[in-house]
Amino acid sequence: MNHEAPMWEFMETGIHFNLANVLMMTIASLIVFIIAVTATRKLAMKPTGMQNFIEWVMDFVKNIINSNMDWRTGGQFLMLGMTLILYVFVSNMLGLPFSVVIGGELWWKSPTSDPAITLALAVMVLGLTHYYGIRMRGMKNYAKTYVQPMGFLFPLKIIEELANTLTLGLRLYGNIYAGELLLTLLAGLGTSSAFGAIGAAIPMLAWEGFSVFVGSIQAFIFTMLTMVYLSHKVSDDH
Repeated sequence: MNHEAPMWEFMETGIHFNLANVLMMTIASLIVFIIAVTATRKLAMKPTGMQNFIEWVMDFVKNIINSNMDWRTGGQFLMLGMTLILYVFVSNMLGLPFSVVIGGELWWKSPTSDPAITLALAVMVLGLTHYYGIRMRGMKNYAKTYVQPMGFLFPLKIIEELANTLTLGLRLYGNIYAGELLLTLLAGLGTSSAFGAIGAAIPMLAWEGFSVFVGSIQAFIFTMLTMVYLSHKVSDDH
């Protein structure tokens, strides 16, 4: 994992872009788009194949929403939840089979193994919670939540918002980065010698399976926490 990132400066403005991040985010988005199109292209009353899978995802996200708020309030967030869980899951999986290093630069990896991406997702999610909170409750009622039940809690509420953003992004990054780092170390051991290959084979397979489990759980946690934060902003009983 100790490789340089392929950076590109935009028109000598001092603004730099990580081309590997751009590439992997685009690939993850295309995969999710292809899954959605394939699953809904030929809908049938008795779902099979990809339609069955996407309906399972829909039911799964519905249960997440219903566990945090009533459906009348939370139903509008179904597509957001489905997009998040699919995108985060696919992003978590991309770097597991292999990584691609060209000229000492790491081009293929899980995009969620970069804190810039996970924190950007967290900021987007928290931004949406504020937007929907103001839209659904009104600015006055929404602002009151920062001084209830007592006004002196306002600074703590601000700190809580910052902490939620950091923990949401860093939790995802830490789990995925740690998994890929260990896989890289095992791969290095496996290519060091014949004995290393024998010794690393079983641990690598076991860790690959465990990483799939961790990536799935992290996609679920990210989506669940998104709905938790949304419910706190849009529901009157929080």
